[in-house]
Order: sequence, then structure tokens, then C-alpha cells
Amino acid sequence: MSKFKQDTIVTFLKNYGFVFANSEIYGGYANAWDYGPLGSLLKNNIKALWWKEFVTSVPNAVGVDTAIISNPIVFKASGHVDGFSDPLIDCKKCHQRFRADKLIEANVSDANISENTKTEILTDIIKTNNVPCPSCGASDWTEVRKFNLMYKTYQGVTDDTSSLTYLRPETCQTIFVDFNQILRTSRQKLPFAVCQIGKSFRNEITPGNFIFRTREFEQAEIEYFTYHDNVPNEFPMWIEKVENFLFNELGFDKSHVYKKEIPANELAHYSSRTIDFQYDFPHGMSELWGLAHRGTYDLTNHGNMSKKDLSYLEPDGTRIVPEVIEPSVGVDRLFYAIVCEKYDVEKVGEEEREVLHLPYSLCPYKCAILPLSNKLSDKAYPIYLNLLKKGISCQYDISGSIGKRYRRQDAIGTMYCITYDFESEANGTVTIRNRDTMKQEVVKIEDINKYIF
Repeated sequence: MSKFKQDTIVTFLKNYGFVFANSEIYGGYANAWDYGPLGSLLKNNIKALWWKEFVTSVPNAVGVDTAIISNPIVFKASGHVDGFSDPLIDCKKCHQRFRADKLIEANVSDANISENTKTEILTDIIKTNNVPCPSCGASDWTEVRKFNLMYKTYQGVTDDTSSLTYLRPETCQTIFVDFNQILRTSRQKLPFAVCQIGKSFRNEITPGNFIFRTREFEQAEIEYFTYHDNVPNEFPMWIEKVENFLFNELGFDKSHVYKKEIPANELAHYSSRTIDFQYDFPHGMSELWGLAHRGTYDLTNHGNMSKKDLSYLEPDGTRIVPEVIEPSVGVDRLFYAIVCEKYDVEKVGEEEREVLHLPYSLCPYKCAILPLSNKLSDKAYPIYLNLLKKGISCQYDISGSIGKRYRRQDAIGTMYCITYDFESEANGTVTIRNRDTMKQEVVKIEDINKYIF
């Protein structure tokens, strides 16, 4: 299990302005969260690093940014209208509602549960094993019913079935729908990747564990279009790419990440192989990143439904429907995992310090300018402005003792503290302190940019 409890992480993120409860002045809103000043910086840095790694630094990848609301036929073709649902069951005594599959997982170790398990079987397992209600302890249940997870909305001024549409439950479907236009305008050749970061919405009945599972979330998804014969080699290639990003770019400890091969009877309807990269969260080992072989399922279904040709034209004139490998990660979930991984409380002499050991690329602030005294502000503040002009995310902090200011910057993950003291004016130097080692080095003011970069 994680080193720190969930409450510790949540309190830390709230106190320092990373994540707030949504609508808190009105009592909050169930499982809705807002990213504060530091949280928005960290989240954007995560997205920027992902975009650099998988889009702008490779020759065969393009990015898109597609609409949240689409023609509802899109989700009919994808299978979401008919099959994207959770099995729900109600306690007759306390009237609380639960996911039947999760109840079974928590209480019946030998039950065979798959995505396609029928509601009658789930009902029978729960009732036969006298599964207790987590809320009141009773074992008096309704029948299991399927509950579609998509958020419904209405296009236009009426709210009848003719104007019914949905908020997208995942970002990938519009990539498949736009396949011909992307192919024509980007002039990519197989194999190539189409990447997107965007909001998705799922009306989860049991969201929870802070920002791990929410109804509104952000996804970073890649649809990698390739040849059928390439898949045996390229699926392992994507495993390596995901691992490289997690371990080398983000600095996850390999012992905290578990690679789980999903059994055939638990695969989603579109997948012939799926690997989940699971992380040791405070609530337990849970999915962080998914890698699925979607095959030709999506392009074939959208082609059939739309009566449009969504195939790829080979140089010899033949047409094929490309296969798809999909690495998909929730940005909010990745944010949470990074904080859990990098947060620590360390002993420094007789004191403790909270510290967020973020890699430099993710630090909300790369450095902080700390004048030793208010009298030095006239000289220190221009250094701060110069760093901002250079595009370096930086904070200016003049409140409190220098020790307390160091501790504040350690806690929010700032890599370098730059102190302007009474010798700086005479010597033209500043003292730069490293967050992780806490070692200090005297540097010429004109060399700060070189040091920081």
C-alpha cells in the first residue's frame, strides 16, 4: 500500500492550492473537484510532457482536439448506447444503490465476473451468497439492472428524443469518425498515431477515492493505426513506450507499478488484448494506464453505420482497414499517482519537512526568488521579472523567515530557491538552494539562467 493515507494526500493538496472541492461554499458537489493555482500548473505540465513525448517529438504522430458533443449515431456505432452500462442493484432496506460486480468482488472470491456477465447471473450470485449491504448490513436486494453511463443532453431548444445526444464518454471515437479527414490533411502513412487530450464524462454510480474516479475527467489517448502483421511487434513496443514515460520521464518507482494482463473473459467487447498498468494508490492497486488492441472494430463499425469507406489506400491500389493499438491514460488519475509517488515527509534535524520531489519538467514553479529582507526587494524583484520574461515559471516570496519560505517551496515542489542577501549587491551573486539535496551554491546573477535551465 501507499506510504501515506488518502486523507493525508487530500489535505496536502487542498492546503497548498492544488485541488479544491467544487462548490465548497455551498456544501460541495459529490465527487467534483477544481484544480487551484498550483494544481492547474502541475496538470498542464503533465499534459505538456505527454504531448512532447508522444506527439511533437516523433515523426509519425499528429494531434487533434475534437468536440465533446457529437452526432448521437457516433455512440450507437461504437456500442456505447447499447452496451456501455454498469450493473446496478438496490438494497430494499436502506435504498442505497451499488454496482453489483463490485459487491461480488468484495464478498465472493471465487465468482467468475466478466464484462458480459448477465444481470440474472449477478443477481443470483449476490442473493445465493447472502452478500451484505455495505451501508446497513441487510441482504435484501432488488434484481440487477443495467444503467447506461453516458450523460444525456439535448441539442437545440426542445428536450424530446429527436434532440437527444450525449457528452462523450471517451475521446477516441471522434478520432475514428474523422479518420479520412485526418489521413487526407496530415498525409500520414501507416503506421501512424493520432493523439488527443480532452474531457470525457461518465455518470458513474460509485465514483470515489478522491480524483481517481470522477464523473468529469480528462483523458490522454493515442490511436495508433497499423498493419495487422505489425501488431505482434508493435504492441510490445507500446508497452516499452508507456514504461519509459512512467519510469524515466516521470520517475515512478518500478516496484509501485504492476503490469496486469487482462484475462480473455474480462476483455472489453472491442479488445482482443489489454494490459493495465496499475499503481499502488492509497486505496490499493488500481488501473493507471490502459493499453488495448482494438483491432479494426471501430473503423469497421463506423464505416458500416455511416456507409462511408474508412479504409486506407495502399500504394499498390489495394485498400485495408488498419488495426488500432490504443494507449489511454486519465490525466487526473496520473496527476494523483504522481503526487502520491513524489510526496514525502522527511526528518531534517529535529524538524520535519513536507516535500514534493517532482521532476524538473513537472514543477509548478521551477524556482523561487527569496529576498532575505524587504529592504532588498528593489534589487531582487527585477531578477524575478527577468526569469518570467525568459519563460521560467517562478514565484516571488517575501513573507516569513527564510527557513519557513524554504519549507513552503519544498512542499509545493519548487526545484530551486534563489536567495538575494546583503552580499548580493556587493558581489553580484545569489545563493541557489536545491530542493532535493538542500545544498546551497553561490552563483553570479548573470549565470542564474544557465543554472536554472
